[in-house]
Amino acid sequence: MKNKYSGKCLCGEVTYHVEGQPIVVAQCHCEECRRTSGTGHTIGAMFSSETFVLNGIISEFKYISGKGSEVTKAFCARCGSPIYGKNTRMPDHLTLTLGSIDDSTGLDVQVVVFERDRKHWDQLGEDVMSFQTQPDWKPED
Repeated sequence: MKNKYSGKCLCGEVTYHVEGQPIVVAQCHCEECRRTSGTGHTIGAMFSSETFVLNGIISEFKYISGKGSEVTKAFCARCGSPIYGKNTRMPDHLTLTLGSIDDSTGLDVQVVVFERDRKHWDQLGEDVMSFQTQPDWKPED
């Protein structure tokens, strides 16, 4: 039985599904991933692009990686949610953002890349308060 995953952007304009087991689930701390996510890293699951089906309008941003390959970041044209990334070094694969997958149960991070670029603030200490939902407080002026 093949695994099936579906996902969508924040506004719901872009939806997708893919079949199969991911090749790898990776957390990346490179500068490009930090800037794409607006946080310290991205987490993505790499799949064969053969079974990937996308519905909706995406926009793309392309750049050249440090290894000289072309990287494409695809995101919803309406809300800007990141959906996937591609790299010309692996033309038959794409990496779906884990946050866009509807049910990511069982998709655990297997590898961390660009660990050297991880920012000191991209971790939670034991003394950081955590809330199960949005807390009912406001910043004090």
